[in-house]
Amino acid sequence: MALTTDVKAELVSIRNAPPTVRVAEVTAILRFAGGLHSIAGRVAVEAEVDAETLARRVARDLAEIYGVRPEIAQVQSSTANDGARWAVRVIAAGETLARQTGLLDQRRRPVRGLPNRLTTGSRDEVAGLWRGAFLAAGTLSEPGRSAMLEVACPSSEAAMALVGAAHRLGVAAKAREVRGMPRVVVREGEAIRTILAEMGAHRTAVAWEELRQRREVRAGVNRLVNFDDANLRRSAQAAVAACARVERALEILGDDVPDHLRLAGELRLAHRDASLDELGHHADPPLTKDAVAGRIRRLLATADKRAQQEGIPGTESAVPAGLDV
Repeated sequence: MALTTDVKAELVSIRNAPPTVRVAEVTAILRFAGGLHSIAGRVAVEAEVDAETLARRVARDLAEIYGVRPEIAQVQSSTANDGARWAVRVIAAGETLARQTGLLDQRRRPVRGLPNRLTTGSRDEVAGLWRGAFLAAGTLSEPGRSAMLEVACPSSEAAMALVGAAHRLGVAAKAREVRGMPRVVVREGEAIRTILAEMGAHRTAVAWEELRQRREVRAGVNRLVNFDDANLRRSAQAAVAACARVERALEILGDDVPDHLRLAGELRLAHRDASLDELGHHADPPLTKDAVAGRIRRLLATADKRAQQEGIPGTESAVPAGLDV
């Protein structure tokens, strides 16, 4: 929620946009944040937004662009968690405004999508359209596996129009329906950064990208740490099992163990955490890793053969339960 607030605060602060871009933005806000109502037999236009600053911006743009006098009223959201919201209403000239902004067609029928002149306008106008849609009904989640930028849409036609506008900006967006509500979703990290920048939220785009990169690095480090931990656990278990088998082998063979095999076994017990290569360096004279491994294998095999002949437990019986042999 904090990221959404940051984006909207930055977008609301944008000033001095060209008139056609302001038209695209305010039209999108009216389309995505409200709609048409009938009050005392007259068509009224209303937009319900989540910040007073945005409500005043919409009212100012409507007054400056269309010459109407909107009302601003604080209303209680139907969802308790959303808190107070602000409604911008135009009643006296509502039908005229609805026609001018494309909410009504020439036959006084409500338009379900978006005016074609906006979705096929210039790049700046399309960006203004997206800015208005996000200000009205957008949310941005934090970077991560479920990161997404989402806009709730009043109709599936409006969702498809917004998807097309995103594609004109070079951003892959998808329309989907969640609990009966059409939505437009941007998921890929680079696409989210791009659409934020296109809308004009440059500071938030940079901050979001930095946070995404930090989290990716942290996730990569955690994966490596977990991988290393798993390797260390397996190495430690293997060392314990090997030492237990060597001790049992020396016990089974007693004085009959050949000297070179005894020395290899004693090296293993004296340096329990050392690798085979390190054990070879501890030998006098030094041995290769393969020579050490071969002598330990022969020690264990000789002891297991003796144990089988005498009917006693072999070297594997000495390995603690739960460890790999």
